[in-house]
Amino acid sequence: MPTQRRLANAIRALAMDAVEAANSGHPGMPMGMADAATALFTRHLKYDPADPKWPDRDRFVLSAGHGSMLIYALLHLTGYARPTMEDIRNFRQLSSPCAGHPENFMLEGIETTTGPLGQGLASAVGMAIAERHLNAIYGDELVDHRTYVIAGDGCLMEGINHEATGLAGHLKLGRLIVLWDDNRITIDGSTELSRREDIMARHEAMGWHTVECDGMDSGKVSKAIEEAIADARPSLIRCKTIIGYGAPNKQGTAATHGAALGADEVAAARKELGWDSPAFEIPEDVADAWREAGSRGAKDRAEWERRLAASPNSAEFNDRIAGKLDDQWLKPYLDTLLSDPPKVATRKASEMALEAINAAIPATIGGSADLTGSNNTKTKALQPLTAENYGGRYIYYGIREFGMAAAMNGMALHGGVLPYGGTFLVFSDYSRPAIRLGAIQTAKVVHVMTHDSIGLGEDGPTHQPIEQLQSLRAMPGLHVYRPADAVETAECWAAALANEGPSLLALSRQNLAPVRKQATSQNLSARGAYRLKSAEAERKVILIATGSEVEIAMAVAGSLEGRGIGADVVSMPCTEAFDAQPAEYREDILPDVSNRDILRVSIEAGTTFGWERYTGLHGLRFGIDRFGASAPAPDLYEHFGLTAPKITERVLAHMKIREIA
Repeated sequence: MPTQRRLANAIRALAMDAVEAANSGHPGMPMGMADAATALFTRHLKYDPADPKWPDRDRFVLSAGHGSMLIYALLHLTGYARPTMEDIRNFRQLSSPCAGHPENFMLEGIETTTGPLGQGLASAVGMAIAERHLNAIYGDELVDHRTYVIAGDGCLMEGINHEATGLAGHLKLGRLIVLWDDNRITIDGSTELSRREDIMARHEAMGWHTVECDGMDSGKVSKAIEEAIADARPSLIRCKTIIGYGAPNKQGTAATHGAALGADEVAAARKELGWDSPAFEIPEDVADAWREAGSRGAKDRAEWERRLAASPNSAEFNDRIAGKLDDQWLKPYLDTLLSDPPKVATRKASEMALEAINAAIPATIGGSADLTGSNNTKTKALQPLTAENYGGRYIYYGIREFGMAAAMNGMALHGGVLPYGGTFLVFSDYSRPAIRLGAIQTAKVVHVMTHDSIGLGEDGPTHQPIEQLQSLRAMPGLHVYRPADAVETAECWAAALANEGPSLLALSRQNLAPVRKQATSQNLSARGAYRLKSAEAERKVILIATGSEVEIAMAVAGSLEGRGIGADVVSMPCTEAFDAQPAEYREDILPDVSNRDILRVSIEAGTTFGWERYTGLHGLRFGIDRFGASAPAPDLYEHFGLTAPKITERVLAHMKIREIA
């Protein structure tokens, strides 16, 4: 049998060959962590390449995603269908699933897309939460796995690491084990240039178990993993490694971090490692040993499948993992709502909808970044998820917006749970990198963002979102909903739950009058925009509004109709959903913008940037193109000209100018 070092050298060879062929990539980390990864994948990790989606597999997250050749080599060597050797030969090329950073939608066996440092580890915290929660429901019989992470110095420097590890320590996530690639090198050079703190002591202070080992010795790494498994706390294993190990002239230096070694250094490394095989060729004995290691989990999977088949919870468990949701809650809830339409803030309307949703869908896990009473995300029946009660369905994330969003991504990717979490809309800027990464990999998460405009009032411009809505709408794959009343809020929740990827609900602090008072046969908000009011006189104006400004648009329409000017009111809770509608529907709601006989007007208490897509260059756009101010909400709406009388006055003046022109 080949030694563990020889198995690790197969990883090193593939890493340097692939990066050399692409003339692009990061060979240093895979070469330095090859021994530690070999220990994990050959002795400890529970997985089966024949069934990459086996629900009770251990999760492995390469948080240091720049070292992507590590996971590509491991997947290939252990017997996953892909990447093939041809895929690896084409590393970082358009035709290959071996992207510059690991992407979970490109290759099975990659649990989460990584690359932005720290987010992989933070997502792994979410995976560990999901495992403990499902274990509390279904027991060891069906849920009994761990989450392993390989993280680099950068992952532990990023601020999100503090948020994520603090949460993990607080929740005592003992099934979470992080292998720290302590090679003491960053792009700029030695970590001494930028870091002074005691990483181990910091994690210990957060409630983590810590252990150090020689990361270049597979046996010692394995022993450290065994110690971590035996401890009830989350574990950080400090693997002291040499970046670019095997490259005799560059190892241990930043020169191996983010660039190809060069043909001469690759040849020298082959000699140093005793690796005689040509590029992209694995000796038969090494290939056989790796495939045997990859087949270890087949027996565990077969035994688990027998337990699942015999379990009375098998159907329910399969439905949870498949993400099947009950969508029957909406109609009876809307019937009750329409019997006496309430005047409430949409954050309160969201809480009301969640009472029905959480009762109908036990997979939901709510939470808030220390704003529970403001976000209205906790319903009456939800108990906290704590270290003493993993069966709870509400997480107090603390002031950790970024960590919360990343953990929710991990929970969603783990499967079996549907996470939602709240903060203020202006603090979406803290969450944005995780929201973006969730959108890239279609993680089914609902971000509940309240206090969505100057309507929050006296807290002032630091808390009043101006550009956030439009900047979030610009993010591909994210559905942003801004409902106008309680009915639209329920419909937007239903649409968010039906989406494949992430959604964001922007909700008001102030009470809003009901604008939807009649039952309909379809979810109008799911279409993104719909005609709330049709013109009574000849249509001359189309008023397009979202959220709290829809009732203002209705008042403007009433004033215009009183002057014999027909006005449609279009409520547009989700621009992304509207843009995806058939052309015929979009043309019906918003007739060709080149029609100068109809004035299009947008009304939203945020930046007007981007609204010309719907109003045309000759339309009117009412909003706020500066930061807000501190005052009661009614005073602010008056000050910024977002009242029905002021908007009506400007619309009439604009129409008069158009007539003259």
